[in-house]
Amino acid sequence: MQRCLLSSSTTSCAALRLHPVMPKLETVEIISLRPSHLKFKKLRPPSRLMPSYPKLGQHLNLFATLHSTSTYALLPNHLTYALPRNRNIISTCASFNCIRSSSACVPLSIKFFSQFPRLATKNDSMGVRDGRSSGFSFRGFNRHWKKPKGVAALNGIKGAPFRSPTSTSLLSNCKLDSTSTSLLNNANPGSTSTSPLTNAKPESKVSLQKKKQSRSKKNKEPISTTVVSDEAPVVNGSKTASPVGISNNSKNGQHHTPASEGNSTGNLPTEAHDGSASTKLRSKKKSRSSSRKRQPMKAVNEAAQKQTPQHISQGQRPLKQLYPPTGKSVMVVESVTKAKVIQGYLGDTFEVLPSYGHVRDLAARSGSVRPDDDFSMVWEVPSAAWTHLKSIKVALSGAENLVLASDPDREGEAIAWHIFEMLQQQDALGEKLNVARVVFHEITEASIKSALQVPREIDVNLVHAYLARRALDYLIGFNISPLLWRKLPGCQSAGRVQSAALSLICDREMEIDEFKPQEYWTIEVQLKIEESNVPVKDTSFPAHLTHYNSKKLGQFSISSDTGAKDIEQKINLENLRVISSKRNTMRRNPPTPYITSTLQQDAANKLNFPATYTMKLAQRLYEGIQLSDGKAAGLITYSRTDGLHISDDAVKDIRSLVMERHGTSFTPESARKYFKKVKNAQEAHEAIRPTNIRRLPSMLAGVLDEDSLKLYTLIWSRTMACQMEPATIEQIQLEIGNSDESIIFRSACSRVEFLGYQSAYQDVEAETIKFKNNEANEHAEAFGILSSLKKGDQLYLGEVELKQHHTQPPARYSEGSLVKKLEELGIGRPSTYASTLKVLQDRNYVTVKNRVLYPEFRGRMVSAFLSHHFSEVTDYSFTADMETELDNVSAGLTEWKGLLRDYWTRFSSYCSHVENVHIHQVEKMLEKTFGDFLFASLPNKNRMCPSCMDGTLIFKVSRFGAGYFIGCNQHPKCKYIAKTLYGDEEEEESPQKGNSVEEPKLLGLNPGSNEKVFLKNGPYGYYVQLGEDRMGYLPKRSSVSHIKNVDSITLEDALELLRYPVTLGKHPKDGHPVILKLAKVGFSVRHRRTIASVPKSMKPKDVTLEKALELLSSKDVRRSGRPKNKPKVEEAIESW
Repeated sequence: MQRCLLSSSTTSCAALRLHPVMPKLETVEIISLRPSHLKFKKLRPPSRLMPSYPKLGQHLNLFATLHSTSTYALLPNHLTYALPRNRNIISTCASFNCIRSSSACVPLSIKFFSQFPRLATKNDSMGVRDGRSSGFSFRGFNRHWKKPKGVAALNGIKGAPFRSPTSTSLLSNCKLDSTSTSLLNNANPGSTSTSPLTNAKPESKVSLQKKKQSRSKKNKEPISTTVVSDEAPVVNGSKTASPVGISNNSKNGQHHTPASEGNSTGNLPTEAHDGSASTKLRSKKKSRSSSRKRQPMKAVNEAAQKQTPQHISQGQRPLKQLYPPTGKSVMVVESVTKAKVIQGYLGDTFEVLPSYGHVRDLAARSGSVRPDDDFSMVWEVPSAAWTHLKSIKVALSGAENLVLASDPDREGEAIAWHIFEMLQQQDALGEKLNVARVVFHEITEASIKSALQVPREIDVNLVHAYLARRALDYLIGFNISPLLWRKLPGCQSAGRVQSAALSLICDREMEIDEFKPQEYWTIEVQLKIEESNVPVKDTSFPAHLTHYNSKKLGQFSISSDTGAKDIEQKINLENLRVISSKRNTMRRNPPTPYITSTLQQDAANKLNFPATYTMKLAQRLYEGIQLSDGKAAGLITYSRTDGLHISDDAVKDIRSLVMERHGTSFTPESARKYFKKVKNAQEAHEAIRPTNIRRLPSMLAGVLDEDSLKLYTLIWSRTMACQMEPATIEQIQLEIGNSDESIIFRSACSRVEFLGYQSAYQDVEAETIKFKNNEANEHAEAFGILSSLKKGDQLYLGEVELKQHHTQPPARYSEGSLVKKLEELGIGRPSTYASTLKVLQDRNYVTVKNRVLYPEFRGRMVSAFLSHHFSEVTDYSFTADMETELDNVSAGLTEWKGLLRDYWTRFSSYCSHVENVHIHQVEKMLEKTFGDFLFASLPNKNRMCPSCMDGTLIFKVSRFGAGYFIGCNQHPKCKYIAKTLYGDEEEEESPQKGNSVEEPKLLGLNPGSNEKVFLKNGPYGYYVQLGEDRMGYLPKRSSVSHIKNVDSITLEDALELLRYPVTLGKHPKDGHPVILKLAKVGFSVRHRRTIASVPKSMKPKDVTLEKALELLSSKDVRRSGRPKNKPKVEEAIESW
């Protein structure tokens, strides 16, 4: 760790040793320090996680100009990493001035030495308030600051904040008196140097002018489609809006670092950039108080002001209210539907535009995250996003406010940050433009207007968490995937959360494979209260045997038919009576309101909806629906949440409706409060509930489609139930035995005494959903009989039933149960569950049959490979711990680059090791893992090759990566293949022949050209070919991978496939051709770079130019390639 030592001298007030308190000094603002003989030593142990802070580099001459009596910014511990090894910074002074951790000054002794950290209050504000200064920050001079750059993460010292033209207030001094000083240890006088730094030469005016010219040239460079950023929110550019600030809220309080500048009086005037009024005021003050020795520093500072980018300040700060509006405002949301609904609420003063999701993403190529360059990132802007950004830029003309209103989660925060970055790079933010971030959890008029009255800054911690997750997923995906392609051909990719989810599914399948069923028996009887040969329903009830020979029976106590029959004979000889009767009342509490995971589980169990479909419907209900009265409104709150909180106003409305529909007896005296108990819950948002509980499902019957109405009804019923009284269940249990109680039967029954919350599910409004009948009512008819019996009553034995059972293997996961398991383990987050399941199915790792998840053999191979070589990726506890660390980044407790660096150190070593693993080693590992599965169907159990009789059958990867097969180990001498497993196909046995190469099948001749048409099998599957292979000629081919039974392909089928692609005509706008072509699945139409899929219900021959143009103008289109006229990629790498 760095050491900062102060020792006393003849002129010092006290001797101080700062080393014991230096970690705390790093988190506070230190202004106008006057220590005695400061010496910074650079010790950099390899185990320390290096934070991302500015490097001072060439501007160390700034400190060299300081006189021993001048003041300067004391660099904290972490900033001294940037100093050269053999450079000492020395100065003298007498006291500390103005040590503060926020806008509210606290005594230094309490701040440093209290055992309880001071919690941040809502009044603690840092950064910018309407262009006014609210704090200071250390000024670090960095050569990278000369270049224009976008928002980068602030986590420590990031330069001077914005200053108001009229702000001249100074911080009051908070001096460290002798009492506080005595708390510190005395320094060793011999550890300091007393040589002042007075030999530095001032920079010449010529050099400063050259620097200004070079900076002006750099600022005129064009904006590229790819941007590199490794930090979150820093604002750049000479023209800077009144910024959207970056809040850096953490559970341990809010910290920011002050800017300080030396002057003869020790006071720190506020500073502004780019020639603002406050800059001129500061210059006048300095001109009156400066001396010759101060001139070099002044020159350097003035030069640095013009080249140093302005930074969005940290901390939560109040911004001016945006509603009622005072001028034109532009609001940016994520979707068109949301934009239309909000536009109707706010009127013409606001212009609401959609961003259509993310405006940029990591470039989908290797090297987009660069661990060797301090985890800098290469961002790429899709071509469609340029159009949306241009629309926003045009709308900002004449606007006073830019309101970033993306979704209230980590992804939404990142979208707001990306939009701000891109607009800043395009110089779309004027000097007087006010930029603010607003969030709302429901799309209603009241919620939108309330959010506009409390705008805030972009949360830097959420952006850091987004960057960390994005970088981590990228590093795992782009490093494991190439290894999978080489070691396991046909296996597409792997990811952080999906690998753990796949491992759960495959581990469960392994448990099922290894399960050995065990037989056991149970004995059930019908007991009668009257002696009769025919049991009467109203006078008989069931019971089961629990004790025999005065011993309690376990599950496997009766293990055979013989033992069960022996017991039956003894039972028939006994007289039975009631031994005991117990009654008790049980309260069943109402369910908690829905969060993302429980909504997906209930929708899967009760509505048979896949998780992806559930989230699609929920997003539609959240964004807004056109109601029958012509108005649009969001029907539910935000659907990606793990918080159980419900707002007080909503709770009042729910309780009021419960009282109206069910009565006071169903309404609890006080509102129910819910808190999350699963791992890593953030409680960031409200639970999922209707925005207006009085909007009954029956009111939406003609507005919503059937599935959307079912989901809304499910949410409405659950929300009503969560604020109702518990249900009361009355239970009765009887024990019946013989005279010596060596044989005992037990019978139990229950009934609902008070419906409580269950009344919500029996409401007429819940008729859309078929809720299961309550378990307590299943044997309600027997409850009366049991309650009428008392101890000692005689009973008569009726029918005796011997039941055989076998233990069952653990059940495979359904989508709902897998989501529940992931949530319990702390793997993934609400927004990732549905996408994780979708990716597993899209990559053919998992299939869904009867709502149950089955792992494909390809998925099992991938899981085994990752478990063997990348144990951390599939380890449940590690993945959950990683989620915890990422959540700590969101809370500001963990430095995101340190987390990445720590993980990358281990992960890269795994990748290096796997690079050296030969594919034969992978084959042997898979053969050992799945040997029973692979060789079970072979007739010869000793695995001897039936062709050459010398070889052994082994598991191998095909030469061209088309699939996997079981063949002879004497290949190529023996080419026998016993079994072939292709990537996308089910296992199929090929004919046992000596040569595995299939001869091309001649389908016939093309009537037009008289060329032969073949059906061939290549490394990527079957295809049809027109013409024969010959030198210098490339015959036309078409894949038939979408046809399951290739033997059914006829000449007509082949000719139909070979006629594509077909030009349908020219586009009326630009004259470029519109083409109908074959795709991997079905057909697609293409115009230049725009591609649209043809619906499966539409036949290719029915696709005309007009229908193709309709498809190309729909929302479900995608882009391919790269626009020709876009500027070249310029990677502006920012390393801090």
